[in-house]
Parts: sequence; structure tokens; C-alpha cells
Amino acid sequence: MSQEMMDKTCREFAEALAAREPVPGGGSASAFVGALGASLCGMVARYGATNPALADRADDLTRAFAQADDLAQELVGLVAEDVRAYGQVSAAYGIPRENPARPAAIQDALHVAAMPPYRIMDACGRALALLEDMADKGSRQLLSDVACGAVFCRAAMQGASLTLFANTTSMKDRARAEELEAACDELLDTWLPRADALARRAADAARKRG
Repeated sequence: MSQEMMDKTCREFAEALAAREPVPGGGSASAFVGALGASLCGMVARYGATNPALADRADDLTRAFAQADDLAQELVGLVAEDVRAYGQVSAAYGIPRENPARPAAIQDALHVAAMPPYRIMDACGRALALLEDMADKGSRQLLSDVACGAVFCRAAMQGASLTLFANTTSMKDRARAEELEAACDELLDTWLPRADALARRAADAARKRG
């Protein structure tokens, strides 16, 4: 199922999201949206790297598109990883109630399922850092794409946080859950304001261009 998810067309993925099935869900959708944001960053960097007017920063832009490509692929991989993690939760809840191993299996699976959303958030933060750089170093003609990338990465980060919280609220080990939630909150507190500011700055500059 997880490999099939990575091989779907955009239309097939949208149809899979709409189906009466638990996966793909919000976590996988968030990963894909984040991948779109990182891909926009890569596109902006590529155009800049080959723009003679930006030759003084070509090396920085070349590094940026390589990093953006890596982030996009990481996030695409997390589409499938979130599906796999949910499968472990589903399998754990499927253990017969009389089996004494069931409670521990469920708790372990919930922790595993919280990790892909956290990794989605972390990757989106790194993509936003690159997008900030593109707002300064990339082509002025592509500022609207920088703004779109920031909006996508912000949405992906916030969406992934909701999936993470859905798992941590069911965890019995509150110390473990609260550690994950605190790390999640730190990413949200750091990056959501920066994403908003970047989108506004890029959009305002794009509207004033010319």
C-alpha cells in the first residue's frame, strides 16, 4: 500500500484521499503539500542559478536547488511513511483484547505513528529556511512562487502537527507524549510566524514589481 501511494498520479492521490479509507489521511496529505512547497523552492533556485543577472550568487542557488530537491523527495517519502505508521497502529488495535501484549503494542505503535508527522514538520521548517533565502537571492519575477511555497509549507507543518497530536493524546506515557508535543510546539512557534512574514513580504514585493 505505501509504495502504491508513492506511485499514484495527482488525480489518483486525490481520489484516494476522498475514499472511505483511513489512509491516506491528513498526515500523508500534509507531506505531499510540503513536497509541493519544497519543489517550488527548487524551481525558483534553478531559474536563479541560470540567470546571468544573478551570476554572483549562482553557487548559492545551485546548492539551494539541490537541497530543495532532497527535501521534496524526503517529504514524498513521508507520504508513504505515514501510511505505514498508521498500519502499525491499526494492527496493534487489531490484537485480541485478551492478549496481554495488546496495550504495550498499541502504545508503541502510537509513538511510531507520531514520528512521520514530526519529520514532516521538521522538513517543512528546513524548506521554509530555503524559501526565505530565495526571497532575497532568487529572481524578482518568481516572488509569487516563493510566497506560494511558504504558504504550502506552513499549511503542511500545521496539518502534520494535528496528526501528531491525534497520536500523542492517546499515549499513556505522558512524559513521552509531552516531549513530542513540546518539540512540535517549538517548530510551530518558530516557523509559522516566519512563514506568514515570508508570504506577506514576497507577495507585497511581487505586487510592487515593475
